This record gives sequence, structure tokens and C-alpha cells, in this order.
Amino acid sequence: MYTFDGRIRYSEVDAGRKLTAEKTIDYFQDCSSFQSEDLGVGLDYMREHHFAWVINYWQICFERRPVMGEAVRTGTQPYEFKGILGMRNFMMETLDGERLATANSVWSLLDMDKMYPMRIPAELIEKYKTVPRLEMDYKPRKIAVPKEGGEELETIVVRRHHLDTNQHMNNAQYVHFAVMYLPAGAEIRELRVEYKKQAMLGDHIKPVIYHLSDDMILVSMNGEDGKPYAAVEMKLLKEGTL
Repeated sequence: MYTFDGRIRYSEVDAGRKLTAEKTIDYFQDCSSFQSEDLGVGLDYMREHHFAWVINYWQICFERRPVMGEAVRTGTQPYEFKGILGMRNFMMETLDGERLATANSVWSLLDMDKMYPMRIPAELIEKYKTVPRLEMDYKPRKIAVPKEGGEELETIVVRRHHLDTNQHMNNAQYVHFAVMYLPAGAEIRELRVEYKKQAMLGDHIKPVIYHLSDDMILVSMNGEDGKPYAAVEMKLLKEGTL
């Protein structure tokens, strides 16, 4: 497994001094980006070959959220490549080996000229290699959005600071906004996100929140046509202990 060590910064925590869900995703993204750079297939390589990795799905299971100043180790490993899809695990743990979070993710390789998913080249697969997937309770990557019963929330306009190097809204930003709608003091036990289309600069996102049960909240990040850019499902602890 590829890993890097870090320390939780003040700029990465919430009012309770715990690492936020959004910043956890940032650690995971940074880890896979560091691996790509070290393997010689990072941003410059992808720009030269006119393709980019885009995320389709996250599933993150939280055991405990680290606090400000705590040292952590973040790791990643791809476990399968299939056609246009690449499947990759992530984990975060303390330097003593306490598991803090485990994640599954599904990615597509996007042809940046055609703006369409492409088959993953064999030479890229050979660079990354694969290993057996981590143990976790794997959930389906499709998230059903109810057809009615949701509450419409304030419209979000995609600004420049929401964009990443692919010039669309970074996937962690959807989680950032979804978490804002949780009840005060709520703790996420499991996070699932399905990305359905890319939000670009100037797009208007119209979130709709669904209270599926006492401990399950879904936020559908809809476009002006009512179709979701992303669906964010959050399973909560009834009494926060993370």
C-alpha cells in the first residue's frame, strides 16, 4: 500500500476540533495524487496524454475522526481495473496503527478532448498494479434518490474556488455543502456519494434534502433541470462518539 504521513491542521477541523469529512476526502485524493506523481503518471503525464481521472463514487466508513494536531498515516491501493473503471481503496490510521477510516472508490479515465470516458490503457494499469481489496462492508455504488418528499434548500453557484485542475467542481465540495445541512452535533458514521455529472463554473446547484430515517440523510445536488450532479448519503450516529 502506498502511504504518506501527515498531521491534522487547524484549517482542516470543525468546531469540535475534529477532521471534517470533506478534508478526509482531501487526504485521500492527495494520497492517490502523490502515488501517481511518484509513479510518473501524474498531472503532467495526464495533460500530455489528454486524459484525467474523475471520481464516480465514494464510500467512507469512519471509526474515529482524528483531532487537531494528531499525526496520521493515509494509504491507498488500487484493487481492480475493469474497462473504463478503476477501483481503489483508501485508509487513514494513527501512526500506532489505529484505523480511523476505510474507503472504497470508483474512478473513470476521461478523454479530455472528447470529454468521454475511455478504456484504461494497459501501460497505466501496469504502473499501478493491483492488490486484494481491503476488508469493509461494500455497498452498491448506485444511490437511489426519492422522487418526492424532499425539502429544497438555498441555491449554490459554482465559483472559481470550487474548481479543480479538471475545471469542474471538485468532488469534496459536494460533501462540504451536504454536511452543512446536518443537525448540529451530528456525526457521520458512513458516507456514500454517487457522482452523476460534472458541475462547471457558473452552474447553479439546487440541493434537496431527504430525511430517509432517524439516522440517514440524503442530499441530492440537483441541476436546474432537476437532475442530480451528485447524491450524498450520510448515515449518522444517534449519539456522536467519533
